[in-house]
Amino acid sequence: MITTAPLDILVASFPFAGHVAPALPIVRALTGRGHRVRWYTGKQFADAVEGAGAVYEHMRSAPDPADHPLPDRFPEGRDLEGLKGFRFAMINHILGDAAEHVADLSTILDRNPADMLLADTGFLAAGMLRELGGPPLIGYGITALTLASRDTAPFGTGLAPGSGGLSRMRNRVLNQLTKHVLFRPIQAKHLQVRAALGLPPTSATIFEGVHLSELYVQGSNPSFEYPRNDLPEQVHFVGPLLAKAPPGFQPPTWWDRLAGQPVVLVTQGTFATDDAELIRPAIEGLADEPVLVVVAGAVDQSVVLPANVVAERFVPFAALMPHVDVMVTNGGFGGVQYALTNGVPLVASGTTEEKPEIAARIAWSGAGINLGKRSPTPHDVRAAVKRVLNDPSYRGNAERIAAETPADPAELAADLVVELGRNIRRKSPVALPRR
Repeated sequence: MITTAPLDILVASFPFAGHVAPALPIVRALTGRGHRVRWYTGKQFADAVEGAGAVYEHMRSAPDPADHPLPDRFPEGRDLEGLKGFRFAMINHILGDAAEHVADLSTILDRNPADMLLADTGFLAAGMLRELGGPPLIGYGITALTLASRDTAPFGTGLAPGSGGLSRMRNRVLNQLTKHVLFRPIQAKHLQVRAALGLPPTSATIFEGVHLSELYVQGSNPSFEYPRNDLPEQVHFVGPLLAKAPPGFQPPTWWDRLAGQPVVLVTQGTFATDDAELIRPAIEGLADEPVLVVVAGAVDQSVVLPANVVAERFVPFAALMPHVDVMVTNGGFGGVQYALTNGVPLVASGTTEEKPEIAARIAWSGAGINLGKRSPTPHDVRAAVKRVLNDPSYRGNAERIAAETPADPAELAADLVVELGRNIRRKSPVALPRR
């Protein structure tokens, strides 16, 4: 453990569970060492922030999704998927309130300056604030790496990398095509926000924010991510940043059924929660199979659960995952990392937000199957689950990824943050040795 004089750290997280949760272990590690942390995010996370030892900072100019839910603010985006859905989410959900986020952070820092700002991938205001003279920036990954590379297709296309010169030519063409054509509306919104803040035009896209940070901690293992020969030196894979099972967890009454039969976990995460998209097809498709199906999430009360299905609105994955044989998911990054940390293979079906990128990596890594559908049929789910259960290579690849996990990813991330803070105070170079 690296120690130094207490640092003053401001955390900024987009107010959604998948953006807040990965920072909680890091913040606990930092406050446990005596560092002072304040955390700006939505009010529904105030208790979690304070439980991690940080001081909660509420949203002021920016609308809080707890009061102004995104689906209500932008109903026209509810049914969009693929590239259209991705563009819509980037323009409206991610960039829409960036100027207000900058204003809020500036107010907080004017009152209490910070040594550094720790912000999630989607919190684009952090990079803009850094350009405006804000504190040194640390990014933390809440999804797959978004930055462009000559070795990968552009983030958002859901395309896996190839190999050799033809693949690099494809990537070069696609990087230009997406930047200037497919993602042109995103860049136009980006430039509009920058202009409102007094920042100059830039050719950099919102997916290149890693380059604005002095340190970027990626919450996954290297083998789940596409290889890049041009990976920026500030990017460090620290392993999945996951919550432990809550103390005093009381297992539900069906817990003893986890032993003696294959267990299939079905989840749609915390954002896309329409159970008709994945949960109900999975229940129907697996109803007559010799497995126990555990549904994590809300199920419509009209749905009659078959005898081999149990459902809980919430169950801690840290406690459940060691018992799971296959996870069926719409591709939420955090849930996928829980599975892979436990060597659990996956069946993925996500097509909204950045989920096609996660599903593509699941297939590319050999740790599971990508159905490539927002709402698969019951037959799709049943066939994929049976294939994963019967082919040991999927579990073998998931276990290979799991074997890379450091002993304590949060402590490793905290070490990097503290070492950066020490270097900043010394005014010495901030490059850190990469894992």
